[in-house]
Amino acid sequence: MWSRSYRTTFACLNTMKTYRYPWTRQYSTSQTTVDSSEVKTFLALAHRWWDEQGVYAALHSMNDLRVPFIRDNLLKTVTNHQPGKPLSGMKILDVGCGGGLLTEPLGRLGASVIGIDPVDENIKTAERHKSFDPVLDKRIEYRACSLEEIVGETTETFDGVVASEVVEHVIDLETFIQCCCQVLKPGGSLFITTINKTQLSYALGIVFAEQIAGIVPKGTHTWEKFVSPEKLESILESNGLSVQTVVGMLYNPLSGYWHWTENTSLNYAAHAVKHAHPGPAESVFEGEADVPAKGSTNPGAREELKE
Repeated sequence: MWSRSYRTTFACLNTMKTYRYPWTRQYSTSQTTVDSSEVKTFLALAHRWWDEQGVYAALHSMNDLRVPFIRDNLLKTVTNHQPGKPLSGMKILDVGCGGGLLTEPLGRLGASVIGIDPVDENIKTAERHKSFDPVLDKRIEYRACSLEEIVGETTETFDGVVASEVVEHVIDLETFIQCCCQVLKPGGSLFITTINKTQLSYALGIVFAEQIAGIVPKGTHTWEKFVSPEKLESILESNGLSVQTVVGMLYNPLSGYWHWTENTSLNYAAHAVKHAHPGPAESVFEGEADVPAKGSTNPGAREELKE
């Protein structure tokens, strides 16, 4: 009887060993989400990242919303934090970091941050600016690479992954989200800010912002790459992430400030958390336990696999 139970348990464990959860799939680095035409656009602007009154003024101002949004949601996962350095001990990946506009304030909050960007000149700009602050020099590391290039070496490494004003520039959103999920620790947070795909976003985000007001340079955005909150949520959920928050963001070009809004028809922010891995199946070592039919697994384990 004991040997029959042992064989059943072994079969169950073997089944779990070969089962691959959808959010732990491995991706070939031959895949890329980087659009070469987008690289050319940002290469031409690489020297202008830290001009707070220039073409990136709206991104500088956006820090007033996105930095607290990231900080406060990450702090929900910890019981204690250091005053002045609340994100101390946390590892964050800033994808598409540009010149480091968001990377630096996250580093000042105490986090260890890796900023990556496929535009080498962006990284050079970010490195130069970081070098002015010895504290940031120790907390921030920059790499000129794509997300896909570091997936293998950073699997389940980060407490937080940030893709702010990035997903509307990638050529393969599904693969991009899969890679973000892969480098997150179980229970880690993914933060995204982007633009909804609506008629209003075309009228204001492209026609007005780029062609009339010059808030951002012409050609910065392609409306076809914009993504609705519903589609983004669907992709996040299908890749092992639980969406916690989706909230609208509105920019006032007259004041130069952003504020939160319930309306997501233009810009919006999303926060999602990676599912924790299921625990191991309960062992079946009770001497008189019923033995399932040949080829089946423990019912409890089977339910766990479904989850």
